[in-house]
Amino acid sequence: MDLGECDHDLISSKEHITQFAIDLAKEINMKRYGEPYVVFFGDEPKVQGYSLCQLIETSMISGHFAEDTDRCFIDVFSCREFPPEKTAKYVQKYFGAKKMEYSVSFRDI
Repeated sequence: MDLGECDHDLISSKEHITQFAIDLAKEINMKRYGEPYVVFFGDEPKVQGYSLCQLIETSMISGHFAEDTDRCFIDVFSCREFPPEKTAKYVQKYFGAKKMEYSVSFRDI
């Protein structure tokens, strides 16, 4: 999911991003493995912000939050099915994004 014009305070909050990982896993019925890992980094303002990693039993939830542009990029990778459109709308609302695009890839090899 690519989200634009997000609420700056929400994507700049380590606590909000951490709670998001917990809430999203519950929302899509995924079992978390360990606690969310949320780190702030970036040498240049254009890319500076938090990154998120939340392992789930069937793979992981990851995210990158660009504070300079109020954008965020969320990936949910799982071998277990979940509702992609409902998930995307949930994430959009969670970060107050005015714009959103998402794509779905199915792997069946």
